[in-house]
Parts: sequence; structure tokens; C-alpha cells
Amino acid sequence: MNYLKVLFNGIVKENPTFVLLLGMCPTLGTTSSALNGMSMGLATMAVLIVSNFIISCIKSLIPDMVRIPAFIVVIASLVTILQMFIKAYAPEVDKSLGLFIPLIVVNCIILGRAEAFAAKNNPFASILDGLGMGLGFTIALTLLGGVRELLGTGKVFGFECFSENYGALVFVLAPGAFIALGYLIAIINKIKK
Repeated sequence: MNYLKVLFNGIVKENPTFVLLLGMCPTLGTTSSALNGMSMGLATMAVLIVSNFIISCIKSLIPDMVRIPAFIVVIASLVTILQMFIKAYAPEVDKSLGLFIPLIVVNCIILGRAEAFAAKNNPFASILDGLGMGLGFTIALTLLGGVRELLGTGKVFGFECFSENYGALVFVLAPGAFIALGYLIAIINKIKK
């Protein structure tokens, strides 16, 4: 197995956001700023890596009839631990992302990777797959959040690039997420061709 290919697969070829169009709820809901996008991406990546590892380790112990519910229990347990950790050590992130952290449980990227990759491969490859998909998701959310924050407020990660007076408020609001995502996907598709 080519481990480097497994790692880079989620970043470029099968990027969850820009190529597979998975996980659109957190993508559109949390990317009003680059910091929010990066925080959500990192939280999802942590759950993805650990859940892939655990599922890969216990796959032979789980009967086929309860495979999906077992995967969901593993993922929900990890999300609960992550949420408690964020509440304790990063209350501003918890306040900013709010309800989207518990919704990681139903993020189709995580369950999809558990079913498509971790349940069929060894633990090391599963960790790399989780890392690659997580990095791809984090990069996509950070880029989308950065574009929306720049066009809406004139800032990126809080650093002022131009006066807020020249920003378009629509990019900070929900419609701006659809517009910015559409243009980013178009640009990425153009670059890939």
C-alpha cells in the first residue's frame, strides 16, 4: 500500500469539500471567518483520525448487522470527549462554533471514511487516511472562511487588509457562503484542468 498516496488523497484528489462536496453543513455554517473554519476543520480532523484508528482496530470484532451503529457509537463518544475538551480549554471556540461541534457526529465525511476505508484497512493506513481527509477538510474550511472574512470585513485571521467600509456584508452572511464556495470550486476545477 502506498501510504503517501493515502495521505495526499484527501488533500487534493478526493478533497471532501471541493471535490466530493461532503460535509456542507459545517462548511457553510462555520466559515464566516478563517479562524472558525480552521477550528472546525481541526476538530473534525481529530475525530476523523482517532475514529479511523479505533474502527480499524476493532473491525473484526463487530458483526456486520451492527457495523454502522457501532461506528456511530465510536464517533459519538469521541465527539463528546472533544466537546468537553473544547469547553474546558477553548471556551471562545466553543462559543463561536456552538452547535456545530456536536453535529460532527453526523458529518458524512467521518462515517463515510469509517465505512469506506477504516473498516477495510490496517490502523496505520487508517490514521493516514484520517489525517489526509482531515487536512483537506481543514484547508478547505480555512480557505473558504478566509475568503469570506476578507471580502466581508477586510480582515483575515483578524489582521486588517483593507478598511471594513469596503467589505461586502453579504459574504459574512449565509448567502456569501454559497457564493464564495461556488467560486472557489470553479477556480479549483479550472486549475486542475
